Amino acid sequence: MTSDMRELPTGFGRLWTAQTISSLGDGVTHAALPLLALALTHEPMALAVVTAAGTLPWLLFGVLGGALVDRWDRRRTMWIADAARAVLLAIPAAAAALDLLSIPLLAAVAFLLGLGGLFFDTAATAYLPDLLGRAPALLERANSRLRGAQTAMSGFVGPPAGSALLALGRAVPLLADAMSFALSAVLVRSLPAAPRPVPQAGESLLRQARAGASYVFRDRLLLGLALRPAVGNIAFLAVETVLALFAKERLGIDTYGFGLLLTAEATGGLLGAGIASFLGRRLGTGTALTCTAAVEGLAVLGLATASDPYVAGLALAICGAGMGATMVLAPSLRQAVVPAHLMGRVASTSRMLAMCAAPFGALIGGWLATTYDVRTPLYAAAGLLLAMTAITASMTSNRRVEEALRTAASTGDPKDPAHESAPDLL
Repeated sequence: MTSDMRELPTGFGRLWTAQTISSLGDGVTHAALPLLALALTHEPMALAVVTAAGTLPWLLFGVLGGALVDRWDRRRTMWIADAARAVLLAIPAAAAALDLLSIPLLAAVAFLLGLGGLFFDTAATAYLPDLLGRAPALLERANSRLRGAQTAMSGFVGPPAGSALLALGRAVPLLADAMSFALSAVLVRSLPAAPRPVPQAGESLLRQARAGASYVFRDRLLLGLALRPAVGNIAFLAVETVLALFAKERLGIDTYGFGLLLTAEATGGLLGAGIASFLGRRLGTGTALTCTAAVEGLAVLGLATASDPYVAGLALAICGAGMGATMVLAPSLRQAVVPAHLMGRVASTSRMLAMCAAPFGALIGGWLATTYDVRTPLYAAAGLLLAMTAITASMTSNRRVEEALRTAASTGDPKDPAHESAPDLL
């Protein structure tokens, strides 16, 4: 065990195990749900409805969900969300066993799973600094491990496991995911309680939600951190929309080879998550974030110009590494500087911006490929990523990061006299 692992409390090991198990289940369902839908219909719009249903909760309830998390006990929110998702998955599993599955049922399940994910992910983001404290280096190490496990389980192990389990029966992958959520709920339930402030008594939920969103948009550092995934999602979805077609027409890659391309990107993501703390220490968090943004843009530009599958795979791996490092450094910095009573709302606002941006990227990618050429969306994405790098560089500079960390350290976490006890979630 390394010295930095010894600095992480015992509770973090349980949180890491819970999220690893849950991510494995997510990977299983991520592969199984589309395949179950495909077994029912080959209508593209019906399949799209099932896929889109899982993202709708973030679009509809993202900021309000964050406000609720800031009112509720975060540990309890996590284990109840996982327990609810375990029970929920029993419904389509029973329907599959009785041959009663339908597209509306799968879409409803995807939506409710997404809603549970909204509450779990937001509460987990807010709980981590409660558990570890607000030291940026410790948060980076913890997020690196969480992100690495999530990528490995949901990107490598889960999808092939989901496909294999589906061959044993339609209900099997759903039951496997239900078990993963149940185990995660038990582990999260055993985590230590963390005292935290709660919002001002008498404020409406809508007003609290607006306050969280305003906090992000008024702070240039937080706004810069939020713009990265929002603009990035536009670019990456534009690429993802045409990537299979690009691989087939321009690279001569078959279905198996396309899977290897995606594996290369996931491998890069693991590497990026692993070296994120090193980059933050050597370059400073602000400079590291600027460098990872530039790496993503240049990697997508390399992908656009590639005519060889190996070059394309290398470009995707480099892009994945940039994304993996970013997804450790940015949340860790946010957790270090945002007051605890606003953490849920700030995290959900940033996530909602990213989720809202994604559909635009898909539409833009499809339109550019149809109007011009299959490489055009890739060039446009690279240009957008590099422009975003230039715009956000000063917003997330080392100087601005250090000022925010000093302010957070000197003022501590604002605690209002009313912020003494959380209303019960049950």
